[in-house]
Amino acid sequence: MTKRHAIRVRVYYEDTDAGGIVYHANYLRYFERARSEWLRALAVDHRQLAADGFVLVVRDCSFHYHHPARLDDEIVVDADVANPGADLKRASIRFTQRALRAGDDRLLVSGLVRVACVEAASGRPVAFPDSLYTRMIAAIPGNTP
Repeated sequence: MTKRHAIRVRVYYEDTDAGGIVYHANYLRYFERARSEWLRALAVDHRQLAADGFVLVVRDCSFHYHHPARLDDEIVVDADVANPGADLKRASIRFTQRALRAGDDRLLVSGLVRVACVEAASGRPVAFPDSLYTRMIAAIPGNTP
């Protein structure tokens, strides 16, 4: 498995503002999908995590908007562990994420997103379940569970 995980997204009318440009907040949704697919590639089931009493939440994020995506563009949205040695911790993980225009790979948006594991009932931070933590470590090249 490679470290960076990517999905393709088509820009629909509903994704755009009055000027036909992707509304900035929609990148949050696209980035969420890429992270969810990264977890799905690790055989992680969000419903099972929730049933076990864990939820993954965005703790903080920052984005830089470089170029606009427009109606009918196809974009590639990816997720990668920002700094594998430092950004995968016992209760949080930080991703670098990008949105690029498919075809010419023009960088549209880049960002950092930290995701934390919390106890569903209390909302308090907790360590990732061991099985999830082990899968995340194994997905990072050069690491061993």
